[in-house]
Amino acid sequence: MIFFRCASIVDRHIILKIVFFWYLLLYKIIIGWLFNIEISHKVKIGSNFKLEYGYGSVINGAAIIGTNCTLRHLTTISCKTLDDGSFGPAPVIGNNVDIGVNAIIIGDITIGNNVVIGAGAVVTKDVASHCVIGGNPAVILKMIYKFPLDSDSMEFHIPEIS
Repeated sequence: MIFFRCASIVDRHIILKIVFFWYLLLYKIIIGWLFNIEISHKVKIGSNFKLEYGYGSVINGAAIIGTNCTLRHLTTISCKTLDDGSFGPAPVIGNNVDIGVNAIIIGDITIGNNVVIGAGAVVTKDVASHCVIGGNPAVILKMIYKFPLDSDSMEFHIPEIS
């Protein structure tokens, strides 16, 4: 993740882009070609992101991922190609989301907080907070309740990336 965080900082500032263009190229070669992981340096990812054996994973540059999320290998988080050839918005993933192996999350969708996405799930619609989903197409398998419910766990926050 240190490679990603550094590439993300370089990409945000035009002067750093000019001075460290070689780093972005090196990032693409090492992470993309050597490890076969396609995480755009433009993705907004919150703190404590875990990529467990990320081989074959793809994350679109417009995606937003919250804090404390776990992603496993062969996972795709991307946008849809529209009829006119342009690309639609990418998914927004909340906090404390656990994404299983070979999951596909695609389109203009929002995934709430404290969600578990099962292995092989194909998510194309919005997902409420506090649930377990799985299948193709993904459906809610069960709701997760922790009592007492506090207002912080019910809110959705887009992470602030500094």
